[in-house]
Amino acid sequence: MNFILIVLPVFIILAVGFIGQRVLDLDIKSISTAALYLMLPFLAFQTFYENELNMNYLYIVLFCILLLFALIMVSFLAGKMTSQQQSKTSAFVLAGAFMNSGNYGVPVILFAFGETGFQYAVIMMVIQSLLMNTVGLYFAAKGSKSGGTLKDSVVKILKMPVVYGSIAGLSLQIASVPVPTFIYNAIDLIGSATIPTIMLVLGMQLANISKKNVEMKELSAVLVIRLVLSPVIAYAITALLSLDSLLSSVLIVLAAMPTAANTTMFAVQFDTEPDLVSFSTLVTTSISIITVPLMIMFFS
Repeated sequence: MNFILIVLPVFIILAVGFIGQRVLDLDIKSISTAALYLMLPFLAFQTFYENELNMNYLYIVLFCILLLFALIMVSFLAGKMTSQQQSKTSAFVLAGAFMNSGNYGVPVILFAFGETGFQYAVIMMVIQSLLMNTVGLYFAAKGSKSGGTLKDSVVKILKMPVVYGSIAGLSLQIASVPVPTFIYNAIDLIGSATIPTIMLVLGMQLANISKKNVEMKELSAVLVIRLVLSPVIAYAITALLSLDSLLSSVLIVLAAMPTAANTTMFAVQFDTEPDLVSFSTLVTTSISIITVPLMIMFFS
């Protein structure tokens, strides 16, 4: 019951966005742009500024990089097997390689593993945020239907303010530079509104999905990558790194989380198969109500 109460708010926000879009027919691109350019940089700054660096970062950084590399390889293979389009392959990477370790994963870990597990989850959230806002943005830009070279993709990333928000937060945290209270209060307000806005965008995008644009073989491939292969690969990596049991359990459960909501925003912004990415987020989140408790039961 407690787990359902943790997940239920996510679905309520999705429902608000879904119903709002059906009734009001809003401009999703404008709202997505506002969240990506005006709000997400403040959340990134806050995340990196508040979480102090320690030795656990090293192990979790290695874990995240190895997991991401493996999932990108699997996603590329799945993309080539189901479609020859670059946009579809990039969509597989967005939906398959990036998990919702933040607004979904962190509270679940707190409930399942307590305060120590929660601290591990926060560290992974920070690292995943950095990877998603660099590597994830690269694949979103690369898969844009407007096309573009490697240079074009890199230029698009460098234009994203979220990258500089992350760098600024990490730099000030390392340098122990205090942020004035009146400024930080504003940052906190904007940052706190970012995740709900992203979830609203996801709900709105789901209201516009056309079933003909989402093939079952593609959706099935994403489901297998995100909910099956990801935790299996995570288990192998934790064994390879010889991590302690609690840290291993936390990382494996987080690896089994559904597709990150931010990937929908990236897909909408760059027109990288937004229907496939959005629907993958919805379906993996729905199924995770069953799969995540099973993972917790097995590893706790």
